[in-house]
This record gives sequence, structure tokens and C-alpha cells, in this order.
Amino acid sequence: MPINIPDGLPAKSILHQERIFALEEEVAAKQQIRPLRVAILNLMPTKIETETQILRLISKSPLQVSCDFMRTSTHESTHVSADHLVKFYDTFDKFQDKCYDGLIITGAPVEHLEFDQVDYWDEFCKIVDWSQTHVLSTMFLCWGAMGALWHLYRIPKRILGKKLFGVFPQRLCDEYNFLTNGFDEVHYMPHSRHAALDTVELAKHPELRVLSEGFNSGPAIIATRDFHEIYVTGHFEYGRDTLADEYWRDFHKGLPINLPQNYFPDDDPENQPIFTWRAHANLLYRNWLNWVYQMTPYDIDQIPAEITRLRANSDGMVDKF
Repeated sequence: MPINIPDGLPAKSILHQERIFALEEEVAAKQQIRPLRVAILNLMPTKIETETQILRLISKSPLQVSCDFMRTSTHESTHVSADHLVKFYDTFDKFQDKCYDGLIITGAPVEHLEFDQVDYWDEFCKIVDWSQTHVLSTMFLCWGAMGALWHLYRIPKRILGKKLFGVFPQRLCDEYNFLTNGFDEVHYMPHSRHAALDTVELAKHPELRVLSEGFNSGPAIIATRDFHEIYVTGHFEYGRDTLADEYWRDFHKGLPINLPQNYFPDDDPENQPIFTWRAHANLLYRNWLNWVYQMTPYDIDQIPAEITRLRANSDGMVDKF
């Protein structure tokens, strides 16, 4: 797809090498269509790697998408240069008066902490609250999903006795849902986390539907009936080698780390992992952008009114279930 991303972003040259078409900003501005506007709140320490992974998935849709990157102002990133952040990222104050068709909030390696112990928790909550009225649809990933579900619904997380680490099979719960349309009955998703959702509390919220769930890894994709909020507890965005890089990083540091499950052929970390989740990852993001494109108003300033309309319709749907 023609994806419009800032000139000079490292991800652009990588995507060009993968034969993914990325528009130059000047060319995109001349096209007689309104591109979808998607903001990305990148909470991962590996900013450039995460940017590339998410943009790679967004690029698989035939729609033109313009992406803006957001960062928190209450946390100092140490794994990426300050120049990169200044050049390509803005803090929330630059976004709060704007509307967006979509927002992606990534995970962060902080799930072992209580939510209020995370140094940017208050700012995270402020951004989630803003998305409720200014973004047509938000996709929350891993810790971002856990944090938003706690903030909006008071669904707690629980610390696991052992890190959930590997690629796990997920069972499709609703084959006719628009978001998972085209999914196989079993699909795979990478997970790398120390916490899980409290499924007893989750079941108390009929406005939230579990669209796929792991046989051992718990709910995988959750969404409100109007798709205003989408929660993905794993990492569909991960590349083939992301879990391998994490494994070898901790191994060489002498940290306790188990082999990721269902990942290395013959459980041999010298073997190249098999990319078993790529097709469904592409499909999820394509379905999401397709839904956003069909529902978003042409006048982007009308998004708050459209959110209100969709929410009212979905409230009626919940009553029927």
C-alpha cells in the first residue's frame, strides 16, 4: 500500500528494500484522497525496531495511511538517540487538540510493575482518555492492552509464575467477526510477558468480546462491539527473529531465560525460527484499517460525533446478548 511516513525515518529504507511502497510526503500531499491518519504511541525501548514492525503491518493494506509518532514526556528513553526522538516524535501536547482515525499503543517491558509504579502511568491514562473522544479506533498491544483494560474497566492483571515466552496457538472464537474475518480456526501469536489478564473479571464485561484465545495463553484478541477499542495481548507485530534476539540477549547477559516455546525448530536456538504468525498479523491490521476506512467520516473533525453514534449503536447490541 502507499504508506506515508516521515522522510528520513530509518524504517523507510528498510521497507523499500522489502519492496513496500512508501510515499514521499510531497507526493502524498498531491493525491486527491484523504489518507487515514494513524498515531502510534511507541512505549517500547527499541523504538526503531518497533516502528518498522508496525509500519510493515500497516503497509499491507491498499489504503493510504499517514502516520504520526507519539512519545511520553514523563519518561526518558535510553535505547534510542535523542535526535531520533526530536526529529520523528512529538509529545502528547502536540496531539491533544487533533482527531485521528486510528491509534496504536504498543506494549512496554513493565508488566512486572504495578500500574501506578510506572513513571508515565498518569500520562498513559491521559492519552487513553483522549483516545475515547478523539480517535475512532485504538489498538492496544500487550502491556498497553493490560494498562487500558485496568484504567477503563478495572480488569486487573496477575503476575505469572513463569514468563509466557514463545509462539502459542490461539483458537478463533467468532469466525464471523469483521476484525477476524478470514482467520483460520487456529492461528499463532508470539507472547513475551510476565503477566496475564484476570479472565474472571473480564467475563463480567459483556461490552468486551474475546475474538480469539490461547489454549494455554489466555485471551489473545479482545474488542468492543463497535471496534472503538481493540486489545491484543501478544505481539503480532514481532518479526521472525524478535523472540530469538530477546532470548540471546538475556542468554549472553547470564540472565535466567528459557527457550521460547514452539519457536525454534527442534528447540535448537541455532535453527532459524519459522514465521508462523505473519499471515494472520497482516490480516488483522488489514481488517482493522478496512473497518476504520469504512466508518470514519471524511471530515476528520467529525470523529467525536461518529464515536458517539457508534457507541450508542453498540450499547443496543450489548443488550441483545
